[in-house]
Amino acid sequence: MFFQQILRDDIGCAAYLVGSNQAAVAAVVDPRIDMVDEILDIAEREGLRIRYIVETHNHADHVSGHHQLAARTGATIAVHALAGAAYPHLPLEDGDELELGEVILRIIHTPGHRPEHIVVAVIDRSRGPEPWLLLTGDSLFIGDVARPDLAVDGTEGASALFESLHRRLLSLPEGTMVYPGHVSGSLCGRVDNRMTGTTLGFERRYNPALAIVDRDLFVRYMNEGLPERPPNMARIVELNRGAEPPQIPEAKPLSPEIVRGLIEQAGAVVLDTRSPGEFAAGHVPGAVSVPWSGGQFQNRVGLVIPADSPLVLVSASDEEAKRAVRALAVIGYDRVAGYLAGGMDAWERQGYDDVNLPVLTVLELWERVNREPSFQVLDVREVSEWSAGHIPGAIHLPYYRVPQQEAPLDPNRPLAVICASGTRSSIAASLLQARGWTQIFAVPDGVTAWKAAGLPLVNEPVLAR
Repeated sequence: MFFQQILRDDIGCAAYLVGSNQAAVAAVVDPRIDMVDEILDIAEREGLRIRYIVETHNHADHVSGHHQLAARTGATIAVHALAGAAYPHLPLEDGDELELGEVILRIIHTPGHRPEHIVVAVIDRSRGPEPWLLLTGDSLFIGDVARPDLAVDGTEGASALFESLHRRLLSLPEGTMVYPGHVSGSLCGRVDNRMTGTTLGFERRYNPALAIVDRDLFVRYMNEGLPERPPNMARIVELNRGAEPPQIPEAKPLSPEIVRGLIEQAGAVVLDTRSPGEFAAGHVPGAVSVPWSGGQFQNRVGLVIPADSPLVLVSASDEEAKRAVRALAVIGYDRVAGYLAGGMDAWERQGYDDVNLPVLTVLELWERVNREPSFQVLDVREVSEWSAGHIPGAIHLPYYRVPQQEAPLDPNRPLAVICASGTRSSIAASLLQARGWTQIFAVPDGVTAWKAAGLPLVNEPVLAR
């Protein structure tokens, strides 16, 4: 048997190439749109013909590459009959088997994350009749299981997932290897490690979700503390089930004049992917800061910028802009007009206005909070971080709530925005600044520096001043 895992750390995606070297045929499971060339290179190197492209479900966090792979290989796309796929495909049912020489892919229907979800049990008949490994998609992760609220009510989804896990998967031998569709970084679950494989026995013993054998308790547990769901997830599902192949747009360099025209005439949103420090030093008026570095770029864009917005990028380099365009296509953002050629230097040479984002060190923030009764502090971290300790008098609002929800803050009073280390506060401050807030400051080193300086933190909720 040939088996290879293909990983993308950005949002924790894993795809698989599995097949028979002897028969020279293979299947691809859960390919991402930006994995197509890599998968084809591996198949060519190994002398494998791709016969099937198997989707474990309609993915909500990334755009699939099944269209492109099918067009370039002639392979058959296979997905469960409940997926509602509009493209030509082989509809799968529970118990179906796909043959790849001595390797068999047996389909196990495992609803819960989505109604159409399947697990692919891989059997090598030259070794034995039992599954050697499971490609679990978004059902069973390493140390976690999939969120149940993306396609149906969370209670209904969790109940179905309980049945899929305990009645279908955990009945298999303990030594069966498990390879999930996601590792850390995905919003499809709460997994927080970068391990890439496990066994059923290890998960049965140590996975907190699997330790809950009461269905009602499991349902309650599975609907607590879920990651925020980006609004573009529904769009990604429709792209993945649709007949039209999604595309990765070309990263086009644009002159400052063209960028300005797109902003003024087409309502383009400027997405600034540079570091928080570079953004603070000067940026296009109205730009939204989502730094490329620091992780979670795609998830954070998906949380704060509508997927149908025309975009123009401002990046630290041409290469960064090209990588960002490709990364955005993975989450269904295909309306990127291009990027500002020459960056902010070119913008400023043209004589166009730019604005900065004033910053405060934690000591400067402490001084101003104590000196100015009207000074406001907005903490944009997650609830768990806030509960563990926050600045006295601060208001809490996660950064991704800023576009949709008004915090009890006064735009006419000075405001400092803080997170753990400066990335999320740059996002939130840029969103407020784009809405016309003028007395706004970012705190680059965040609560981490506040703690290091020995400044006070409180744990109880504090109301606005």
